[in-house]
Amino acid sequence: MLNKKKIFIWIILIYFINIRIVSCEKQNKNKINLKFKIPEGINFIHAAKIATKSVVHIKSTYKAKKKKYKEENPLNDIFKDFFGNKNNSFKIKPENNQKYSSGSGVIISENGYIVTNNHVINNANEIEITLNNNKKYKAKLIGIDCSTDIALLKIKESGLPYLKFGNSDTLQVGEWVMAVGNPFKLKSTVTTGIVSAKARNIKIINDKMSIESFIQTDAAVNTGNSGGALVNLKGELIGINTAIATSTGNFSGYSFAIPASIVKKITTDLKKHGNVQRVVLGIIITNVNADISYEKNLNIFNGVYVVEVNKEGIACLAGIKKGDIITEINKNKIKNASELQEQIALCKPGNKITITFYRNKEKKNTSTIFKNIKKEIKTLKNKEEYVKIRGAIFENISKSLQKKLKIEGGVRIKKILKGGWKKSGINQDFIITRIDNELIKDINDLIKILNKKNGGILIEGIYENGKKSYYGIEWKKTNS
Repeated sequence: MLNKKKIFIWIILIYFINIRIVSCEKQNKNKINLKFKIPEGINFIHAAKIATKSVVHIKSTYKAKKKKYKEENPLNDIFKDFFGNKNNSFKIKPENNQKYSSGSGVIISENGYIVTNNHVINNANEIEITLNNNKKYKAKLIGIDCSTDIALLKIKESGLPYLKFGNSDTLQVGEWVMAVGNPFKLKSTVTTGIVSAKARNIKIINDKMSIESFIQTDAAVNTGNSGGALVNLKGELIGINTAIATSTGNFSGYSFAIPASIVKKITTDLKKHGNVQRVVLGIIITNVNADISYEKNLNIFNGVYVVEVNKEGIACLAGIKKGDIITEINKNKIKNASELQEQIALCKPGNKITITFYRNKEKKNTSTIFKNIKKEIKTLKNKEEYVKIRGAIFENISKSLQKKLKIEGGVRIKKILKGGWKKSGINQDFIITRIDNELIKDINDLIKILNKKNGGILIEGIYENGKKSYYGIEWKKTNS
């Protein structure tokens, strides 16, 4: 009997001990969960909700070049037996003479302005926009800037969700970012990463006046992401995704975005003027590095070294000389040429610029105001048929040629002698139809538009064989 009581007591003790152990395990588990709970706010849920609604898919349509088909209809062999080998055989016609490409864009205003990369829509005959809600629109091209690979589009709609511009200047290396776009035609894809570096120049923009000061990230970007958004945790636009570093054509670890500060300036100019109000310092520079520092006995390892100064440029007027080392623009630190380019790209005629530089190891400051070029070219009288402008001779074209090429007006380059026109690669007999997206109907239009230009300009036109081309020229005050 005693043994049974002991057994019963032991059973009761074991039962309560097990309950206590289970209870302790639950408490410890809860403590572990509380300890390793992910803090609220460090995620991209908020940013993704905002950005995905404001990023669009862009479909660009191009007219494919007509190909000559030598292939003959198989029935021709039968016809030859009856009629002999003649030249009136049936030819196979091409089924489709259009090509397509796709990319991404970002809505930047509620009334339908959309920013993308120029290479996404370059030379497109038709641009179609698909919103996140699947609504489709035909887009109008407002303007392009080849130097930064930016294009501005417009659709007829209001009340659209849009992204607000963030401050890319205060962006820090190591900061979280999210890329939004349409890679491989996959709608509204988001990827995340950190800012790996700033002010990268990867020499990818094919333009003589190219401005590259990319934000480098490790957020995955692939084909179709071009023109899409790079946003911060707040859901603010801090860049436009433009390129990837790859040997395969697909993402290999790093992507590059145009900073929002540049995008905002370019799109504002395109909205207001139809072209970019650009200025130049008028200097040739190189990055300061250890080799240059030791060679020149500089004792400075950051900044840009002035190799040459244009005697009629803004830098010369401000007192900058060959051999100076520029370290700040408008109180912003300058470590390399890309950072200097970025700061100058934010300026326009009328802006004051302050330059901090070293000369003979002595720190100095200077300032000046960016100005437009003077109206050097006089308007022609009606009886005059051609004019010489800075090393090239121009003439109006006939109505019959306009009709043949299906253009409205235009000015032909009759002869190229020297200067920027020749350096740009433009050929004789090229017909200029637009400058920075402004229509050129005749020589007086050409003069009027060139008189107000300063900095890089985009020349658009056509050759008599129907080939359309674009050329970038640095337009500043020089002798003809």
